[in-house]
Amino acid sequence: MRNILDVAPKVVHSVLHAHIRPIFEASDWATAQTLWDTLVKDFGQQSPQALAVLEDGLDDALAVLQLPEALRQRLRTTNGVERLNQEIRRRERAIRIFPNRESAVRLLGAVLLEQHEAWTTGPRYLNLTTYWAQKRAQTAAETPPPTADESVV
Repeated sequence: MRNILDVAPKVVHSVLHAHIRPIFEASDWATAQTLWDTLVKDFGQQSPQALAVLEDGLDDALAVLQLPEALRQRLRTTNGVERLNQEIRRRERAIRIFPNRESAVRLLGAVLLEQHEAWTTGPRYLNLTTYWAQKRAQTAAETPPPTADESVV
């Protein structure tokens, strides 16, 4: 959103933001595409650079629509990455100066190992049960039933 608004005229920032937000919060791809078409029609003349930036990253930004709705909210944000970066910075500030590159890599490795341990053994940030159930159902629907020749093996 910041990248889009950086190239948009200041006059349309609030209105453009109000029109872009529903695209990212759409319930499915068809709704997002309809909202995108409306956005292009409304802001194509006023802010073509902002729409070009959005169009370049639209598929990546809406890739989360492939996932079950329960997982979308947590996976469409960068909160997990930002929290990890904050923890790395907190540890780095305590040391202040690293004697060499390897010591910095060791600290990063230790922080990442601790975080991995917390994510795998602590409370679940994401419950992937619905995701795996959806994948199994999708695979079962795509797999054709065995023919008579295949079942006599």
